[in-house]
Amino acid sequence: MVFLTKFRHPVFTGTHLERMKQITRDVCADFECKLAEFNGEANHVHLRVNFPPKVALSRLVNSLKGVSSRRMRTEFPDLARHYYQANKLWSGSYFAGSVDGAPISVLRQYIEQQNRPV
Repeated sequence: MVFLTKFRHPVFTGTHLERMKQITRDVCADFECKLAEFNGEANHVHLRVNFPPKVALSRLVNSLKGVSSRRMRTEFPDLARHYYQANKLWSGSYFAGSVDGAPISVLRQYIEQQNRPV
């Protein structure tokens, strides 16, 4: 999955992304899913999530984006300026793709090679 910040503004630092990873892991656990890979850049994050068929992708994405947005705003008040008038951290869109049968090593390499901010 890929989530973009609102208007693709550069928002995240390495500290923000570390906290985002933990929040994402916690939300996944609530859905009985596993966060397998996480990384990001200043304006987006990449996630590889293993989840069972009983989990609706739209509900998982809604929860991941909603919970992370609320917690990040609470824990990092400096991010408030990126929420704009709509009070949203994330763009309304997202990308989700299925990777069954794809070489996991290639996906892992792609996610790890993101230009992560310091």
